[in-house]
Amino acid sequence: MPNAIISGTGFFVPPNVVTNHELAERYGIDTTHEWILQRTGIEARRFVDEGVGPSDLALHAAEQALASAGIRARDLGMIVFATLSSEHCFPGAGVHLQKKLGLCDGPDAPFVPALDVRNQCSGFLYGLATASSMVQSGNVEHVLLVGAEVHSHALDLSTRGRTVATLFGDGAGAVVVSASSEDRGVRGWWLGADGRHADVLSQKLWDIRKAPFIPQNAEGVGQLQPEMMFAQMDGKLVFRHAVERMIGSLFTAYSKKGLTHDDIDLFFFHQANLRINQYVADQLGIPHDKLVSNIQRYGNTTAATIPIMLAEASASGRLKRGMKIAMVAFGSGFTWGSAVVDW
Repeated sequence: MPNAIISGTGFFVPPNVVTNHELAERYGIDTTHEWILQRTGIEARRFVDEGVGPSDLALHAAEQALASAGIRARDLGMIVFATLSSEHCFPGAGVHLQKKLGLCDGPDAPFVPALDVRNQCSGFLYGLATASSMVQSGNVEHVLLVGAEVHSHALDLSTRGRTVATLFGDGAGAVVVSASSEDRGVRGWWLGADGRHADVLSQKLWDIRKAPFIPQNAEGVGQLQPEMMFAQMDGKLVFRHAVERMIGSLFTAYSKKGLTHDDIDLFFFHQANLRINQYVADQLGIPHDKLVSNIQRYGNTTAATIPIMLAEASASGRLKRGMKIAMVAFGSGFTWGSAVVDW
């Protein structure tokens, strides 16, 4: 059975920087830089322009990852696209990226399969589990795994929505997962979910159990109340469960692989809240200099946070060949996961 290595990384964030001050000044949200920073660690985030979707961001990240891996798009055997913000209800974003990569063009178009993963903040780790399993099965040599989000167009950028709106930004990260005989790669992944809390962090938009599934006025125009249109969150409950599940997921990885904190060179925690990550690290005795963070600059980019960090850390030289890394995420669902990789 081949090993599944991460052979290439890439990321892209839109150029439009929105600081905490600008949320108040440009959008009129009753907040301050200090209020946001103290609670989340976020100083700025990126917003896309009108007309830009997650597959557009993903294309830039994917091209970087392919170049880093030294392969062409046509060498891919599969695309796995993790996102909660696909261009449309259906189809998923994966087929849009496939087309933009040129994989439908010409008489020899490969038409590689495209799979969408909808596990929100845990999406990249669910995708890594899928991609590495596909590679280790021997049926696929290279899988492009992408996490990409456009949150800004679906945020309630008002004082009413500030609890959620201040947290999120747009961006994309990508990795190529490849088959290899080298003694390194994905050593294990561990996933979990607890549907009892499915409504605690959600953006419902519609209820397919009802007819019509979106309320209509007399002219047949769909109309949504704010609590259906925008994401809703019980922040305190999310914080408590995030801490519990992230710690538990790490301990599962340790017990399965016979590891301790000292064996891990770098930790890549999902970037939902810097305070959550620091609290988890403190509870486990992990030195903060082993934590990779970028939430200060990008906010929470959901499925894109971990692959963006991987790409940045690799490009800067902080993440080096031979390191052992741990990745952990928790998000809506509730869902969570961890993975250990020998880089």
